Amino acid sequence: MGTTRRRTFIASAVAVPLVATAVGVQRVAAAEPEEGAAKAASGAGDVVGKITVGYQGWFACTGDGAPINAWWHWAPDAQKTPSAANHGIKAWPDMSEYENAYETRFSALGNGKPATLFSSYDQQTVDVHFAWMAENGCHTAALQRFNPTGGEGPTRDAMTQKVRKAAEESGTKFYVMYDVTNWDDMATQLPQDWTAKMKAYTSSGAYAVQNGKPVVCIWGFGFDDDAHDWPAQDCLKVITWLQEQGCYVIGGVPTYWREGKNDSRAGFSDVYHAFDMISPWMVGRIGDAAASDWFYQNVNRADQADCEQHGIDYQPCVLPGDLSERQRAHGDFMWRQFYNLVRLGSAGLYISMFDEYNEGNQIAKTTPTAATVPVGSGFLALDEDGTACSSDYYLRLTDDGGKMLRGEIALTDQRPTSPLVGAAPGGGDEPNRVVALRAKANDKFVTVTGNGLVASAATDGAAQKLVLIDLGGGNVALKVKASGKFVCAEDAGKVALTVDRDAIGGWETFALMENSDGTVSLRSGANGRYVCAENSGKEPLIPNRDAIGPWESFTLVEGS
Repeated sequence: MGTTRRRTFIASAVAVPLVATAVGVQRVAAAEPEEGAAKAASGAGDVVGKITVGYQGWFACTGDGAPINAWWHWAPDAQKTPSAANHGIKAWPDMSEYENAYETRFSALGNGKPATLFSSYDQQTVDVHFAWMAENGCHTAALQRFNPTGGEGPTRDAMTQKVRKAAEESGTKFYVMYDVTNWDDMATQLPQDWTAKMKAYTSSGAYAVQNGKPVVCIWGFGFDDDAHDWPAQDCLKVITWLQEQGCYVIGGVPTYWREGKNDSRAGFSDVYHAFDMISPWMVGRIGDAAASDWFYQNVNRADQADCEQHGIDYQPCVLPGDLSERQRAHGDFMWRQFYNLVRLGSAGLYISMFDEYNEGNQIAKTTPTAATVPVGSGFLALDEDGTACSSDYYLRLTDDGGKMLRGEIALTDQRPTSPLVGAAPGGGDEPNRVVALRAKANDKFVTVTGNGLVASAATDGAAQKLVLIDLGGGNVALKVKASGKFVCAEDAGKVALTVDRDAIGGWETFALMENSDGTVSLRSGANGRYVCAENSGKEPLIPNRDAIGPWESFTLVEGS
């Protein structure tokens, strides 16, 4: 029931020419900004000078009320509940803000909670997503619309209504982005769909406008594969028709559109140059900062010059990176693209994508630690490279990229965005919340002793003070106030807790659990087990229990 996704044919396209790459974080020397950077053909509007995010809105769950009534895009066998053996995603969402959650057959999360997923068909889900956009500088959403004439059509029609409502209420903009992949009768049916259904949405104050015209995008013309095999003249007629209807038309085109080779069909130059804006596809093309630099030098600059010559606006893609492939480098990969494309003079930027958990390149809130990933699933959390990131980190990074695009912050190759809220860009913690832990096992305060923690003090003093750092998604880190060192589940929790770390990673992350008796428990992100005041508090704290009892319970005492 699922539509063929872009990644199914991107993988077969000609690969990026070889460039120097590195696994993990890589600092690439900054080049000087180009003098006389190209300018947009159009003035500022809802896409020029703005951040646009690709919005799929294509997740559904059996029983959510959607006409499709299936686990749409969550699982390849959409009639069966998603599980470790039946899923179509590469990353797990942070589920903490969704009112409706649908149980899967994955194992429980690392913090013991059930593994649930959201449905895009729930209006509250769309409202939450657009609120995130509004809060994080994502001015415009490009709502993906695949062939609406088949079985998915009624659900996609309903999603457009939900997006309109959410956009109007959040103060964001949206436009229709037709993905014509495998749409055989596109040349006839797309104009019919626009006239009969989609055009009506342009009456909304939330519908994106550029140069006084409603924005429409067509993604897929000119790709050299069987899923996009229309003749150039048919594609040109569709573009011209939409422009005659008064639309500003964007083209989601192949990476090498200008060269007419590799992933692009030959003979499509007139098609590409008919668009008002060009947005070349980049998913699967780069995976680290060095590759971004190569594209800047060898592709983006020539693309920009061609667009300027033809009076076309240029909207290149920015990727957060495939989380499952460890491409993100805690934001350094994405920021390098922002830097390169802003110094180029791009008209606008297109984020691929907002909610594409299928390809692992989503900026929407994502599980920050193993504590909120299904146990044994193999999904990576945002802290996969050892740097703790809040679940909204890539939204905040996008916000800063948009500020640089609009000139609200200076052009810089140094990432200004902190992985954790309230931290310095290189790390840090939340504004201080100082606490002490009193063990239920013996009613004594947890105390820093040597390199460990023992529930041994009768009173709450300097040696008992810990800084509680909120990492999002119910997760925290603990920093010893006196030394500034972080509490660590050493050796993946196999030994007693230590207090000797300078940064937050998976071993320094704990799920904070609230118990019914008013106490709290700490579940280690390193091994998914509860911290225990071993031997009724006589021995150092260690994360070695699978259930909560008196020895795993602590009273959180606020301090200063």
